[in-house]
Amino acid sequence: MLLDIVAKSLYSDKEVFIRELISNASDALEKLRYERLSAQQAGAGASEHQAALEIKIETDKQNRTFTIQDSGIGMTKEELIQNLGTIARSGSKAFIEQMKEKSTGAQDSAIIGQFGVGFYSSFMVADKVEVFTKSANSPDAQGYKWSSDGTGTYEVQPLDSVETGTKIVLHLKMESREFSDEDSILGVIKKYSNFVGSPIYVNGTQANTIQPLWLMDPKSVTPQMHDEFYRFVGNTGDRPRFNLHYKTDAPINIRALLYFPEGKPGLFDLTREGDQGVALYSKKVLIKSKTDNILPKWLRFVKGVVDSEDIPLNLSRELLQNSALITKLRTVLTNRILRFLQEKAVKEPEQFVQFYTDYGLFLKEGIVTGQQQLDKEEISKLLRFESSTQKSGEKVTLPEYCSRMKKDQRDVYYLAAPSRALAEASPYYEAIRKKDIEVLFCYEPYDELVLMQLRQFDSKNLTSIEREMRMDRESTDVTDYGPDSLSKVSAEKLQKWMKSVLVGKAHTITVTQRLDTHPCVVTVEEMAAARHFVRTQSHQLTDEARFSLLQPRFEINPK
Repeated sequence: MLLDIVAKSLYSDKEVFIRELISNASDALEKLRYERLSAQQAGAGASEHQAALEIKIETDKQNRTFTIQDSGIGMTKEELIQNLGTIARSGSKAFIEQMKEKSTGAQDSAIIGQFGVGFYSSFMVADKVEVFTKSANSPDAQGYKWSSDGTGTYEVQPLDSVETGTKIVLHLKMESREFSDEDSILGVIKKYSNFVGSPIYVNGTQANTIQPLWLMDPKSVTPQMHDEFYRFVGNTGDRPRFNLHYKTDAPINIRALLYFPEGKPGLFDLTREGDQGVALYSKKVLIKSKTDNILPKWLRFVKGVVDSEDIPLNLSRELLQNSALITKLRTVLTNRILRFLQEKAVKEPEQFVQFYTDYGLFLKEGIVTGQQQLDKEEISKLLRFESSTQKSGEKVTLPEYCSRMKKDQRDVYYLAAPSRALAEASPYYEAIRKKDIEVLFCYEPYDELVLMQLRQFDSKNLTSIEREMRMDRESTDVTDYGPDSLSKVSAEKLQKWMKSVLVGKAHTITVTQRLDTHPCVVTVEEMAAARHFVRTQSHQLTDEARFSLLQPRFEINPK
């Protein structure tokens, strides 16, 4: 019954049987490699006729067979009965436990198996499976043949003409005959097992030629190797703009190679619904080609590979267990990417500015959709805005702005306007220019939304100067209008007349002294939020409802 479940229900795709058999073959080779190394360390001489550690796959369309053979550790009769006669008994897991007892745990990093069910995936595609094996631990070991039709019984019989290692022959079902086709096998190997440590030959030609760059020393990887690998994992034709080669063992084991594309994002990249993400590997075997929860959505333009031995997999190796480790992995990688971009901004400012021009929208999305203030502020260090104190075209960062703030200044001020000319000619900017305070100019409509969502930076409030103007009571509590101005009586008469004319348009009418060249200005309590609301939802309201919600104040300049 258990065999039936494994063969029919455990895996979502039949092709994964190739991944499982290659992983088993790789483990057999790793075990033999370890045995040889241990023998050398113990002083035993190496055999002159040691077979090369490799995996061979043969396909036969006419006879509808798939054969995989390794020159690995092989099995004795007892091991055959233990490992293949018992579902969910993992010989690889038992081997790792033995290594731990011998305090040589470093050797287990290349061992893939852990569940003891991969071999039985063969019965998804085969109506008969034959295993020919001979143990490498003894020069005069007996060879054996294990066979089963998958109905619940198996046979083991001695056989003399068996090579050291293991050969598995699958007699394919008619509906699975595509797995006797060489091109189909090559495609599956490229997808799942391209980076297995030992060479894999399909009908005499090596199938896995691209190296797992993420496990190599970054100094030994050439730009050409990066280009080739980026095209392989990203399934793209361009080149990488930056690459981040990252390795850590705490707080979680991670080996990552991440790429930032050279080309500009396309429309498909901008959508949040696409099937995007980095490829997740565990011990060089593909788990998922597009893993969307290893990086946050706003980093979906990043391509590459993440390999972690600590990731908890489900039985079929196709899904991640929902775990706090996944959250930890995402946090560690996101923080490292942000630190990497911050370093680029300092060391290679021109390249970073070009990247920001192309991909800044994704950073802003990260702030708008982020949940943690600390995370938002880390992203916001990468933002760039024009400033009232700098020339047109020059951009500054929030940390640079904060470093120039006056002693008594508690807020970072910004103004949304379509262009520099309109910003500098704005009555709102005129009102604050008198105070000689630096103002950031936001030209894109969503910039204002980003700063609203950010709210604070380095314990300083991000404040629209329109809101500052509304909240400044000193400019509206006017008793003396000064020379060259309307008298207080005339101003009050004008206000009274305006109230009668602007019914339903101006909620209140006041006098302000913050203007010089502009005769009047309209202020709203939360101008930035109001503008976003008007842009997105205002059409659903009547004029009266909109007026009641916004309560616009009409401020007049008596001069």
